[in-house]
Amino acid sequence: MLMKRFAVVVLAFTALTFTAAAAEYVIVIDKMAFGPVPETVQPGDTITWQNNDLFRHTATARDGSFDLDLPAGEAASMTVGEPGSVDFFCRFHPGMKGTLLIAP
Repeated sequence: MLMKRFAVVVLAFTALTFTAAAAEYVIVIDKMAFGPVPETVQPGDTITWQNNDLFRHTATARDGSFDLDLPAGEAASMTVGEPGSVDFFCRFHPGMKGTLLIAP
């Protein structure tokens, strides 16, 4: 019986210590378009928006959860927030848009 309790304690401790590390993604902006967006991201992941275009852009969430100013040749990073679907666009070029799917 003591051995079973020990095994349960070890398994419980092991389950608590193995958490997934936050992922990092890069979304490249070039030729007046957002590059590929990851299929899904998790809360706590980091997204770096890299503007390789000749023009200034933004990565702006329609729900107000982020608004990054991206001068030409610059990058900015953000940490992904709450689960859900977040539409984003460029404030200077509203035709540039996309959607982030944040999994629970």
